[in-house]
Amino acid sequence: MTTNRTIKDALYEQVARIAKAAASPKRLELIELLCQAPKTVEALAREASISVKLASAHLKELKSSHLVETERQGKYVIYRLASDDVARFWVTIRLLAEDRLFELQDALRQLSSATHEWVGNSHDELLAKAKKGEVVVIDVRPGDEYEAGHLPFARSMPLAELKSRLAELPKNKPVIAYCRGPFCLMSADAVQLLRSKGFKALQLRDGVAEWTA
Repeated sequence: MTTNRTIKDALYEQVARIAKAAASPKRLELIELLCQAPKTVEALAREASISVKLASAHLKELKSSHLVETERQGKYVIYRLASDDVARFWVTIRLLAEDRLFELQDALRQLSSATHEWVGNSHDELLAKAKKGEVVVIDVRPGDEYEAGHLPFARSMPLAELKSRLAELPKNKPVIAYCRGPFCLMSADAVQLLRSKGFKALQLRDGVAEWTA
């Protein structure tokens, strides 16, 4: 007869599969990248600065724990998050780490000190300002990520195109740039460029995953 202890051990073991699958910096980065849009293993490897072979191994582990799914499109295999709950899991574990780990807090403070961060009372406040046209919100991620999902009222202005599209932005209103989240540096680079050209630019730390969560 199966004992209650055996049952409990089996339950915790199954939950631990999720923790084990996420217990890798690169797997967490792959999850964050997939929060932006479905991607091929080649694209994920390039953006995470690892080999395709290593990316495939990490993705296999994530798939075995049902955190990601695959879909074949022609000769490519497309990876995507298994559900929005995976994005919420990433945001939750990152926020917990920010709350508990002084080393992470210090690293984020150093990052924030070099940027001009938008400070508001809530997401609703920013959305209201964007809706009224009081601020301009730009999404500086690649275009395919914008198409997969973006903040309301945001314009797609990929960082690679920003310098050539400055004429599209007003200089009499704050321009608020966002990218993939607090660990992403594209929005910081965008703010630096905009300020050097005379724009009043601010960085929004949150990305799509944070707003979804």
